[in-house]
Amino acid sequence: MIEMLLDATVRASTPILLATLGAIINERAGIINLGIEGLMLMGALAGFAGALASGSLLIGVLAAFIAAMLGGAIHAFITVPLKGNQIVSGLALTMFGIGLTSLFGRDLVGLTLGGFQRLPIPGLSRLPLVGKAFFNQDILIYLSFLLVVAIGVFLFHTRWGLALRAIGEYPAVADTNGIPVSLYRFLAVTIGSGIVGLGGAYLSLAYTPMWMENMAAGRGWIAVALVIFASWKSGRALFGAYLFGGITALQLRFQAMGTTVSAHILQMMPYIFTILVLVVSTVRLKKGAARQPANLGFPYDREDRS
Repeated sequence: MIEMLLDATVRASTPILLATLGAIINERAGIINLGIEGLMLMGALAGFAGALASGSLLIGVLAAFIAAMLGGAIHAFITVPLKGNQIVSGLALTMFGIGLTSLFGRDLVGLTLGGFQRLPIPGLSRLPLVGKAFFNQDILIYLSFLLVVAIGVFLFHTRWGLALRAIGEYPAVADTNGIPVSLYRFLAVTIGSGIVGLGGAYLSLAYTPMWMENMAAGRGWIAVALVIFASWKSGRALFGAYLFGGITALQLRFQAMGTTVSAHILQMMPYIFTILVLVVSTVRLKKGAARQPANLGFPYDREDRS
């Protein structure tokens, strides 16, 4: 029972984790991106269509990454060189993603394909309790593990990561030291958006290998909340995503057991928890227990010295 619940938790958590990691890259550069939901849908549709057309799941993953990058580039163009309102641009990107995928994905609804299969790691996959959950999964789940480590190393143990964090904190100081602020921000938004698209690809190529409208089902908004909960750190994002995944797995398990609790109430559980997480995270921010990038949400103009 516990082994099955852990396995379900990991699988339910992966799209949220990938989306959160991409959002962290965005916000570490000082750019708020509320278009995560739309980007996940773009990645899901492009991934499914690419895999269906080519017969290759890996090409589908690449298509998802590129499609989300292109979507993120719209947000980057509006918020970086044009210095547009980041909140409005992000919300518009979500609505754009929902409408775009509904339009171009209508002929794909109901089609299925053979999704990613499990790749057991010899020896480790037979460990009790954790073996199946962590070492007998598909390649996208293993990729999510690697990205957690890689992003943590990049942000806190490389010069480029230090430069990215400096841009999110004090862009004028970074600019004075020769760091191209606009270029870093543009790349952070586009590459981070591509990682968000991988979360969408996981939905349509592994979790439920098919396409349906709005299949992100609010996971993008959960990822936005998780960035704050994780204090903009990839390791904490893993913990937070697995909390949400565990709640999702539990409510599905309760429904399968035929509980008398309304299915609608059970489906609300992850989103109720999202609200609680936002409240707790906001309190922690106000008390100084956590700190967001100091320049988050503010455009940078090198001519403005006020």
